[in-house]
Amino acid sequence: MFNIIRRSQIVGLVAMDGSTATRLGGVEEVWVDGQGRVVYFASSAGYTPLEQISLIGPDAVLTYSDYAVEPSVSLRRLCGMRVRTPSRSDILGWIEDFLFDWETGDIAAYVLGGEIAAPFGGRAVLFPEDVEVIDADYVLIKEDAKSRLQGESEGLQGFLSEKSQQVKNLVKHMSDRLKSLVSPDDHPDVVRVKIREVCDEFAGSKRHDKNVLQEAVDFLQDKWEDLQKSLYRASDRTKQAIDSAWKRLMEKSGE
Repeated sequence: MFNIIRRSQIVGLVAMDGSTATRLGGVEEVWVDGQGRVVYFASSAGYTPLEQISLIGPDAVLTYSDYAVEPSVSLRRLCGMRVRTPSRSDILGWIEDFLFDWETGDIAAYVLGGEIAAPFGGRAVLFPEDVEVIDADYVLIKEDAKSRLQGESEGLQGFLSEKSQQVKNLVKHMSDRLKSLVSPDDHPDVVRVKIREVCDEFAGSKRHDKNVLQEAVDFLQDKWEDLQKSLYRASDRTKQAIDSAWKRLMEKSGE
């Protein structure tokens, strides 16, 4: 939940190598593999593996290096793909947008348009468990998936990507503060107490709107388990990104 972003929120952002401040170009597209997992974003610099992303802000995507590749897997441009069920050849709609975790590549939700979304004002939310296959041309959904669709506001209300930029920024700052306080083995009650301590610390500074602060705290308290996982997944990502960049340097030196 902490690193969920819409495809429409990342496309158009400036991509930069965070280690050198070198501009890589604007993000042009987000690509998924045959299993429906986001694996690359494309810019004028090429295809950058998702593992190279260190931070996504409101204006830019920062990477650990300028590492870009020619992808070796069959990729799909998910946005715009047509949606149908296995038993019907007629098109029910299409993918208008999707939300994904930029740390793991997992899709969190799909936003559908077309006939299937008409009862929801033209945009409906489909969750990954109702997707059977993503092939080269279609997204095949379960026969009864229509009965579990939700309107966009209702279906996406629990995601940080749908919060105001003020709340997003405050959640980020508080999460950074919690990095030094929360351990992987902390009991849930301990994590909640530490979140409250950080809240009191931020409230004491009198620099933050009370309503924004409360919304950020409510989100952290509700998603404490995701917070705990995210804080310690970040170090693994850094190591993987550095290892990939180092391997590339070694391959180049051997050419």
